Amino acid sequence: MRRKEFLALSSLGFLGISCGISGRHSYQKNMAIQLYTVRDSISKDLEKTLEKLAYLGYKNLEIYGYNGRFFGKTKSEFQTILKNNGLQVISSHHTTGRTDLHDGTLLQNWEQTLEDLNFIGATYAVCSYLPEPERTKEAYQKLPELLESAGKISKQNGVQLAYHNHDFEFLKMDDENNFYDFILKNTSSDLVKMELDLYWISKAGLDPLVYFEKYPNRFPLWHVKDMKAETKDFTEIGNGTVDFKKIFEAREKAGLKHWFLEQDSSDKDIFESISMSTKYIKENGFFFK
Repeated sequence: MRRKEFLALSSLGFLGISCGISGRHSYQKNMAIQLYTVRDSISKDLEKTLEKLAYLGYKNLEIYGYNGRFFGKTKSEFQTILKNNGLQVISSHHTTGRTDLHDGTLLQNWEQTLEDLNFIGATYAVCSYLPEPERTKEAYQKLPELLESAGKISKQNGVQLAYHNHDFEFLKMDDENNFYDFILKNTSSDLVKMELDLYWISKAGLDPLVYFEKYPNRFPLWHVKDMKAETKDFTEIGNGTVDFKKIFEAREKAGLKHWFLEQDSSDKDIFESISMSTKYIKENGFFFK
């Protein structure tokens, strides 16, 4: 790392006592981050961004935006960057392809996508987001079949499919179900796992533990992010209202395998926010028990 970059990291507390971290310590071995958190930095310089995250101790990644290339890189170029920084991709985000017609969706070149994910070592592919036109009751009724089909192909290619929630899935579908429960009830627990976003389910006013009890071992992936009390905006881990201790105590019931730090936006420099969250994660070692 060049002196200028070292000083820049130091100014944000990455290397100093103020954040209580000093490089690649053993407690950080499971630390993972969704790269959407640093999308602005990635758009300027992918390699420097990944270098910063690696220095902070983030070994595992969840990526986004695959469209036949990884952040504009071929799979070989991207894999080289990962290896140079000691990084591993665990999971990758994708959309259905119903309304966003491009490569890398569940409906467009899915087998090629899985081949490329295999090449970089990813073991999960996640349906990440439903554009607004796909949030009708009619569209939701067809979604389980699409997820099952993509999940079967994924499984055959050594990748586990999962579904990531926002808050709109928790709107009522009928008298018995919200849309999220409808997806869970109408997809195979083997073919379609869930990536539970702790911020969005909390914003919807629901308790993750209730879902862990209803659908045990269905939630191997989590997005760990916090919510401000007054505005319900995104905030650093530990600065909001989400009870992470209670939720992590139920991780075995949930079937948790990997969790990713994510912060969609910040009122600070995003790397300062990551540094603050990292400090909290370190101080609360229950995350790693």
